[in-house]
Amino acid sequence: MFEYIKGTLTEKDPLRAIVEAGGIGYRLSIPLSTFNRLPALKSTVELYLSHVVREDSETLYAFLTKEERNLFETVTTVSGIGPKTGIAIIGHIDIASFQKAVANSDIRLLSKIPGIGKKTAERLIIEMRDKFKGKGKGSFVAAPQIQENDLLSDALSALLNLGYAPLDAQKAIQAVLAEKNEEPDLGRLIAAALQKI
Repeated sequence: MFEYIKGTLTEKDPLRAIVEAGGIGYRLSIPLSTFNRLPALKSTVELYLSHVVREDSETLYAFLTKEERNLFETVTTVSGIGPKTGIAIIGHIDIASFQKAVANSDIRLLSKIPGIGKKTAERLIIEMRDKFKGKGKGSFVAAPQIQENDLLSDALSALLNLGYAPLDAQKAIQAVLAEKNEEPDLGRLIAAALQKI
Protein backbone atom coordinates (compact mmCIF):
# COMPACT_ATOMS: atom_id res chain seq x y z
CA MET A 1 0.00 0.00 0.00
CA PHE A 2 2.74 2.50 0.98
CA GLU A 3 6.18 2.43 -0.67
CA TYR A 4 8.06 5.27 1.01
CA ILE A 5 7.63 8.57 2.82
CA LYS A 6 9.67 11.72 2.29
CA GLY A 7 9.29 14.58 4.72
CA THR A 8 10.66 16.42 7.74
CA LEU A 9 11.87 14.42 10.73
CA THR A 10 10.18 16.06 13.72
CA GLU A 11 10.79 13.50 16.50
CA LYS A 12 12.90 10.40 16.98
CA ASP A 13 13.65 7.86 19.68
CA PRO A 14 15.18 4.36 19.46
CA LEU A 15 11.91 2.66 18.40
CA ARG A 16 9.91 5.45 16.78
CA ALA A 17 10.18 8.39 14.40
CA ILE A 18 7.65 11.07 13.47
CA VAL A 19 7.89 12.34 9.89
CA GLU A 20 5.76 15.27 8.73
CA ALA A 21 4.71 15.08 5.09
CA GLY A 22 1.99 17.18 3.50
CA GLY A 23 0.97 18.66 6.84
CA ILE A 24 0.44 15.22 8.46
CA GLY A 25 2.73 13.73 11.10
CA TYR A 26 3.26 9.99 10.54
CA ARG A 27 4.25 7.85 13.54
CA LEU A 28 6.66 5.20 12.29
CA SER A 29 8.08 2.19 14.12
CA ILE A 30 11.78 1.83 13.32
CA PRO A 31 14.56 -0.64 14.09
CA LEU A 32 17.41 0.46 16.35
CA SER A 33 19.82 0.47 13.39
CA THR A 34 17.63 3.02 11.57
CA PHE A 35 17.51 5.28 14.66
CA ASN A 36 21.32 5.30 14.77
CA ARG A 37 21.47 6.52 11.14
CA LEU A 38 18.65 9.08 11.12
CA PRO A 39 19.61 12.69 10.33
CA ALA A 40 19.17 15.58 12.77
CA LEU A 41 15.66 16.76 13.68
CA LYS A 42 14.06 19.17 11.16
CA SER A 43 16.04 17.48 8.34
CA THR A 44 14.42 15.93 5.29
CA VAL A 45 14.35 12.13 5.44
CA GLU A 46 13.16 9.39 3.10
CA LEU A 47 12.14 6.06 4.60
CA TYR A 48 10.81 2.86 3.00
CA LEU A 49 7.59 1.62 4.55
CA SER A 50 5.90 -1.64 5.42
CA HIS A 51 2.23 -1.33 6.42
CA VAL A 52 1.21 -4.07 8.88
CA VAL A 53 -2.48 -4.49 9.64
CA ARG A 54 -3.54 -6.58 12.63
CA GLU A 55 -6.95 -7.21 14.20
CA ASP A 56 -6.42 -4.49 16.77
CA SER A 57 -3.85 -2.18 15.16
CA GLU A 58 -2.27 -0.70 12.04
CA THR A 59 1.44 0.08 12.14
CA LEU A 60 3.83 1.67 9.67
CA TYR A 61 7.33 0.20 9.94
CA ALA A 62 10.05 2.35 8.37
CA PHE A 63 13.57 1.59 7.12
CA LEU A 64 16.37 3.62 5.56
CA THR A 65 16.90 1.13 2.72
CA LYS A 66 14.57 -0.83 0.49
CA GLU A 67 16.66 -3.97 1.16
CA GLU A 68 16.01 -3.75 4.91
CA ARG A 69 12.29 -3.30 4.28
CA ASN A 70 12.24 -6.27 1.89
CA LEU A 71 14.07 -8.45 4.42
CA PHE A 72 11.65 -7.39 7.19
CA GLU A 73 8.66 -8.34 5.03
CA THR A 74 10.21 -11.71 4.17
CA VAL A 75 11.33 -12.53 7.72
CA THR A 76 7.83 -11.85 9.08
CA THR A 77 6.43 -14.58 6.82
CA VAL A 78 8.40 -17.16 8.84
CA SER A 79 6.11 -19.00 11.28
CA GLY A 80 6.51 -17.60 14.79
CA ILE A 81 8.19 -14.36 13.63
CA GLY A 82 5.96 -11.32 13.98
CA PRO A 83 6.71 -7.67 13.23
CA LYS A 84 8.20 -7.10 16.70
CA THR A 85 10.78 -9.85 16.23
CA GLY A 86 11.29 -8.85 12.59
CA ILE A 87 12.16 -5.29 13.58
CA ALA A 88 14.56 -6.66 16.25
CA ILE A 89 16.35 -8.73 13.59
CA ILE A 90 16.80 -5.72 11.28
CA GLY A 91 17.86 -3.55 14.24
CA HIS A 92 20.51 -5.91 15.60
CA ILE A 93 22.26 -7.47 12.60
CA ASP A 94 23.13 -6.18 9.13
CA ILE A 95 21.79 -7.94 6.03
CA ALA A 96 25.09 -9.49 4.94
CA SER A 97 25.74 -10.97 8.39
CA PHE A 98 22.16 -12.25 8.62
CA GLN A 99 22.42 -13.97 5.24
CA LYS A 100 25.76 -15.48 6.24
CA ALA A 101 24.33 -16.70 9.57
CA VAL A 102 21.46 -18.38 7.71
CA ALA A 103 23.79 -19.92 5.12
CA ASN A 104 26.18 -21.21 7.81
CA SER A 105 23.39 -22.32 10.20
CA ASP A 106 24.85 -20.03 12.88
CA ILE A 107 22.25 -20.60 15.61
CA ARG A 108 24.49 -18.98 18.25
CA LEU A 109 24.64 -15.63 16.41
CA LEU A 110 20.90 -15.56 15.65
CA SER A 111 20.05 -16.49 19.25
CA LYS A 112 21.76 -13.29 20.45
CA ILE A 113 19.05 -11.20 18.75
CA PRO A 114 16.38 -10.15 21.31
CA GLY A 115 13.26 -12.32 21.05
CA ILE A 116 14.98 -15.22 19.28
CA GLY A 117 15.73 -18.42 21.14
CA LYS A 118 17.40 -21.57 19.87
CA LYS A 119 14.24 -23.13 18.42
CA THR A 120 13.21 -19.92 16.66
CA ALA A 121 16.75 -19.54 15.27
CA GLU A 122 16.60 -23.09 13.89
CA ARG A 123 13.22 -22.44 12.25
CA LEU A 124 14.48 -19.12 10.88
CA ILE A 125 17.49 -20.81 9.29
CA ILE A 126 15.41 -23.56 7.67
CA GLU A 127 12.70 -21.26 6.30
CA MET A 128 14.92 -18.32 5.33
CA ARG A 129 17.36 -20.55 3.44
CA ASP A 130 14.53 -21.45 1.03
CA LYS A 131 13.34 -17.85 0.82
CA PHE A 132 16.84 -16.56 0.00
CA LYS A 133 17.10 -19.13 -2.81
CA GLY A 134 13.71 -18.10 -4.18
CA LYS A 135 14.39 -14.35 -4.10
CA GLY A 136 17.71 -14.24 -5.91
CA LYS A 137 20.66 -12.24 -4.71
CA GLY A 138 19.47 -8.74 -5.64
CA SER A 139 16.46 -8.57 -3.32
CA PHE A 140 18.26 -8.09 -0.03
CA VAL A 141 21.82 -7.25 -0.99
CA ALA A 142 22.83 -3.88 0.36
CA ALA A 143 26.25 -2.34 0.05
CA PRO A 144 28.51 -4.75 1.93
CA GLN A 145 29.18 -3.43 5.39
CA ILE A 146 31.81 -6.00 6.24
CA GLN A 147 33.84 -7.93 3.72
CA GLU A 148 33.09 -11.62 3.83
CA ASN A 149 36.20 -13.41 4.95
CA ASP A 150 37.33 -15.59 7.82
CA LEU A 151 39.29 -12.90 9.67
CA LEU A 152 36.23 -10.64 9.96
CA SER A 153 33.96 -13.53 10.89
CA ASP A 154 36.41 -14.58 13.61
CA ALA A 155 36.62 -11.03 14.95
CA LEU A 156 32.81 -10.73 15.01
CA SER A 157 32.51 -14.11 16.70
CA ALA A 158 35.07 -13.10 19.35
CA LEU A 159 33.18 -9.89 20.19
CA LEU A 160 29.88 -11.77 20.37
CA ASN A 161 31.42 -14.32 22.74
CA LEU A 162 32.55 -11.43 24.94
CA GLY A 163 28.89 -10.47 25.24
CA TYR A 164 28.68 -7.50 22.87
CA ALA A 165 25.55 -6.96 20.76
CA PRO A 166 25.88 -8.01 17.10
CA LEU A 167 25.21 -4.51 15.74
CA ASP A 168 27.70 -2.87 18.12
CA ALA A 169 30.35 -5.45 17.23
CA GLN A 170 29.78 -4.98 13.49
CA LYS A 171 29.97 -1.19 13.76
CA ALA A 172 33.19 -1.34 15.77
CA ILE A 173 34.82 -3.67 13.24
CA GLN A 174 33.65 -1.47 10.35
CA ALA A 175 35.07 1.62 12.07
CA VAL A 176 38.46 -0.06 12.53
CA LEU A 177 38.57 -1.24 8.92
CA ALA A 178 37.60 2.21 7.64
CA GLU A 179 40.65 3.70 9.38
CA LYS A 180 43.16 1.07 8.28
CA ASN A 181 44.66 0.91 4.81
CA GLU A 182 45.84 -2.64 5.26
CA GLU A 183 43.95 -5.52 6.82
CA PRO A 184 45.08 -6.01 10.44
CA ASP A 185 45.69 -9.41 12.00
CA LEU A 186 42.94 -10.90 14.18
CA GLY A 187 44.37 -9.82 17.54
CA ARG A 188 44.86 -6.20 16.47
CA LEU A 189 41.44 -6.08 14.83
CA ILE A 190 39.71 -7.31 18.02
CA ALA A 191 41.73 -5.00 20.27
CA ALA A 192 41.01 -1.96 18.08
CA ALA A 193 37.31 -2.86 17.82
CA LEU A 194 37.06 -3.14 21.62
CA GLN A 195 38.28 0.45 21.90
CA LYS A 196 35.48 1.57 19.55
CA ILE A 197 32.65 -0.05 21.53
